[in-house]
Amino acid sequence: MRTASFPDFRLGKVLATSFTGTLSERHGDAVERIPTPHRLVDWLAVYDLAVDSCTAAQLDLARELRESIHAAATAAAVQDALPAFAVQVINDRSAQGRAAAILTPEGERRWRLGSASRVEDALSVIAADAISVIAGERDGKLALCASPTCQAAFFDTSQSRTRKWCDMNTCGNRQKKARFHANQRKNPRSAE
Repeated sequence: MRTASFPDFRLGKVLATSFTGTLSERHGDAVERIPTPHRLVDWLAVYDLAVDSCTAAQLDLARELRESIHAAATAAAVQDALPAFAVQVINDRSAQGRAAAILTPEGERRWRLGSASRVEDALSVIAADAISVIAGERDGKLALCASPTCQAAFFDTSQSRTRKWCDMNTCGNRQKKARFHANQRKNPRSAE
């Protein structure tokens, strides 16, 4: 039996903006990276938020949270007012889970979900992370990818806070290649 092939996850260091990256190329040919409930379970496991299962309704809740985080982070990045609906969804998801922060022996924070791990518990962790980022509680700033087809919200922790791409390996390289090929077409002799 052949299993469905899904696009790779685009992983980052910031949980909330990585979650919004499960839908990429929002202004081009959109790529859905969590098209099924099981794929959401897989993504959550990558971020140590393992859940027992996921229903179609829980996937809908996750996507609603993802789009709300994206809308609020985009507004924050361009210094617009946060959309009220997005703020409400983020707050609701944050309050609906039963997750607890725990300290590991290595001195790191991890999340412990309820005994019967539910998607809602994992979503509460993602929502809490989004609140922390959007509220400016971390060292860094929200920015939007310079790719015209992507424009994903990302959290820039570079020293100068001038990062242009959500991911250098995808959007950054794509833009650099396009610029290189455009220059080659303008100046064909420079390739010799």
